[in-house]
This record gives sequence, C-alpha cells and structure tokens, in this order.
Amino acid sequence: MPRHIAIIMDGNGRWAKKRMLPRTAGHVAGSNNFRKIVLHASAIGVPYLSLYVFSTENWSRPSDEVDGIMNLFIEYLKDCLENFTQENIKIHFIGDTSVFSDEIRALMQKVEEISAPKTGMVLNLAVNYGGKTELVRAARELATQVLRGEKQPNDITIDSFSDCLYTAGQPDVDLLVRTGGDIRVSNFLLWQIAYAEIIISDKMWPDFSNEDLERCIQSYSKRERRFGGLKK
Repeated sequence: MPRHIAIIMDGNGRWAKKRMLPRTAGHVAGSNNFRKIVLHASAIGVPYLSLYVFSTENWSRPSDEVDGIMNLFIEYLKDCLENFTQENIKIHFIGDTSVFSDEIRALMQKVEEISAPKTGMVLNLAVNYGGKTELVRAARELATQVLRGEKQPNDITIDSFSDCLYTAGQPDVDLLVRTGGDIRVSNFLLWQIAYAEIIISDKMWPDFSNEDLERCIQSYSKRERRFGGLKK
C-alpha cells in the first residue's frame, strides 16, 4: 500500500460534453464520485490521500462554471459537518484559502477543527492550489526565518524546506494518479511528487471507480522503486 496517493481528478467537463450535458453536470457527477473514492480509500487503509479540487488557474474558467464549483464546494463542506464526522478521516485544506468567501472559509475551518482529533486517513484537499505558488511561499518563509536570525542560509535543507510546505510532516507522494488521459502534472504537488510513480487513467473522473483505484494500487505494488539508484 502506498503511504501517500495523490489524484488529479480530470475529465468532468469532457464527461459532460460527451453526454451533451452542461459542464456543471460533469462537476456534479465528479463531486459524487469524489465522496465514493474518499470513503473507499479510507476503508482499504490508504494513510494519506491528496485530491486536486481547484487550482489557482481554474479561476480563468467561465464564471458560471466557477460559481457552480463553489456551490458544490459549499454543499460538500456542509455534508462533511452533517454526515462525515463519524468517519475516521482527518481533513486538511492546502492552498491559498484567503481568496474564498467568508462562508466557505468558516466552513473549512470548522471541518478542519472537527476532524482534527481523527486518527485515520489524512485527506488533503487542494483548493486554490498551485505547486509553483507553494514553493515560492516556502522560500519566503525560509527567507523570513533567516532575516529574523532564526536560521543561517546553510541551515536550509531539504527537510527544512519540506517543513514549510502545506504538507509539512507528511510523507511525499508515492503514487500520482491522473484521470482523463492527459499526460501532465498540472502544477500539482511539484515538490512532493519528485519520486512518485505515475499512472494515467483514460477514464474521466466521474467514471473512475473503486476498482480502478485498487488496480492503480496493485500496479504500484509491482513496480521497483529505485529513487535514482540501481537495483541491489
């Protein structure tokens, strides 16, 4: 079992277009599948799961689509508070959440507070997230520590840099899954996926099933991970 699985949930819009439906219908279907996959990942013992919910670039989409995604996000947060609290899942939002409405930020804070004591799977939800932005944020934090005299430049290491990321204290990604067939990482967890095994699924996200997730894990388990070294 990989310690940390990250998923780029791509293909909602194309799923809807194929069925001659509005793109928002694809996001609704994707949201429903999101709940199913999260619960299944928790049930089979995945320790850490990171899902790409909304990127910093997604704001450039048509306003009605963005509004639809935000409404789905609010519904999900409310559903977490009403029905998700019994699940042993700790929810952590990563990304610049300052841009969201007061309602969304209050809901996110409450969800994190209620799930904080949980001891099961850690679920990272990347919202208004960009990998390059995260790296710049970490560099600024380290620069500030140096200016305050808390660190010397030589004190900056891979570990100290990792400690300034949104995923501080978590293992790096072992398995990166992208649905929808496109072969790119789309600015997602750029530091954390440095040695991740990558699986591209041709299935659009709404069609990606629990069985598909298990097949990805099985494929991962058969791979030999050398981390740049040679087989001994």
